[in-house]
Amino acid sequence: MGALRKLLAWASVPVICLFALVLYLARPFNPDNNRLLALAVARVGRALLGMERPLEGLENMPTDRPTVVIANHQHNDDLFVVGDLLPPRTVTVGKSSLVWIPFFGQVFWLGGNVILNRARSHKAIATMRATSEAITRERKSLWVFPEGTRSRGRGLQKFKKGAFHAAVASGAPITMVCARQYEDKTLGWSGRREPVPVRILPPIETAGMTTEDIPELMVRCYSQMAEAIAEL
Repeated sequence: MGALRKLLAWASVPVICLFALVLYLARPFNPDNNRLLALAVARVGRALLGMERPLEGLENMPTDRPTVVIANHQHNDDLFVVGDLLPPRTVTVGKSSLVWIPFFGQVFWLGGNVILNRARSHKAIATMRATSEAITRERKSLWVFPEGTRSRGRGLQKFKKGAFHAAVASGAPITMVCARQYEDKTLGWSGRREPVPVRILPPIETAGMTTEDIPELMVRCYSQMAEAIAEL
């Protein structure tokens, strides 16, 4: 049953994206489209998986000003675990190959999300710095998985610098979303997925920081996230 639940959850994604494509075409590059789509995908996916997602610290997510959200990245199922936590007017960061996924890739592009080419890391940092202008000028928030790749339950991996450059350049606070380590474990005959608790930590202000502060900022964020994940 667990395998069937997962199949249905992922089968729902392109279907939801197909319907969402109408909204994205009606108001292309409106960043709030991403929040509505992610909310639908996450809640439908969790319902099909039978997954509970206990949440702490929702009040720490800024909704009245732009923020750079960083979250730990474990599996593709993170979409169901944290997708409905995007603040208003949020764009996300993804690798260039995502745009070729049917329906999902099209809405990802039309959502004005940041598309990175991992083979050009120096260009990626430049792109993230440019994104900081959108945070400031267009009052968009940014969601990033700073590890850059899935950890597959191996613990919090080393952070990449891009999100921190964007936060410091824009002066936006960094908000940390921490999900407990999880696998495809199911509960009982029904195949319901085990709960995955999530905690949102208080934002770290970056106003007044410079690029020289980025290494210390990364260490501080990593330390706080690692501690929270261990507690969960």
